[in-house]
Amino acid sequence: MRVFCAAALSAAFAGALCAVEVDSLAARVGTETILKSEIFHEMQRMNAPASAYADVRAEMIDRKLILRAAREAKMTMQEWVIENRIREIIKNGFGGDRNKLMEALAQRKMPYLEWHSRMKEDMIIQAMRWNIVDKNVSAGPLAMRKEYEEHPERYSEPSKVTVSVILLKPEDSAKRDVISAALKEESFSDLAKRYSADARASEGGVWKDVDPTEVFKSAIADEIAKMPRGTISRWIELDGWSFLLRKDAETPGRKLSFTEAYSAIENNVRHQASEKAYAAWIERLRADTYIKIY
Repeated sequence: MRVFCAAALSAAFAGALCAVEVDSLAARVGTETILKSEIFHEMQRMNAPASAYADVRAEMIDRKLILRAAREAKMTMQEWVIENRIREIIKNGFGGDRNKLMEALAQRKMPYLEWHSRMKEDMIIQAMRWNIVDKNVSAGPLAMRKEYEEHPERYSEPSKVTVSVILLKPEDSAKRDVISAALKEESFSDLAKRYSADARASEGGVWKDVDPTEVFKSAIADEIAKMPRGTISRWIELDGWSFLLRKDAETPGRKLSFTEAYSAIENNVRHQASEKAYAAWIERLRADTYIKIY
């Protein structure tokens, strides 16, 4: 039997693991079993908190159900397909360097063969879901119209602003008075280029046509929302940094037409139908299989 302690795993759920002294069964799925150690390992891989234990266990049960269904359907995944996927991962995630992949696996203490097996299972699960669920769902016109009318917030463009920023580091806060006085004779853009530590200082501190809630902290976004166009804010101190804002332009938000939002509506309706069909499929698999939770 394997002994577990918190030091072996993530500090996020260390306390919960201390209570588990000896490995034991977590679930039985047909003739297969899931050990508590396997669930903890999966939680560590996902960096999941202790509260996610039941959800991770459920996902692992579903995984075994789908793989069992794949075996019964005699679905196979040829090695060249897996290798093509691995080459794609190496190209996109590791700059084409296979050694970097091996180093990453070593850091996670995951043998390559285990990772390869996991990759194969993932691809089989994706293929099964596509064949049983995804390829059979569609987005009908009535469902799309209902989605559009019931969720207008999903199909609206937020208001956009153009705002100029001067940002001072904590150690430069004494320059605030100098900059405020200089604004009477010099342009905001020139002062931003000279003093600002903002990422766009070289462009005069200009953030053009942005949603403030996406690019600034909430305190700054809230201040921008209150400012009339063409005005300059007071100095705002945030975590020791000093912000000076000028609201240059604003484009009001608007609701997209059904035609403009068509692709997004279709994707959302298909996704909802797919999730519903997937849940029903899993329930059928569960109903046909002996499952025991320990």
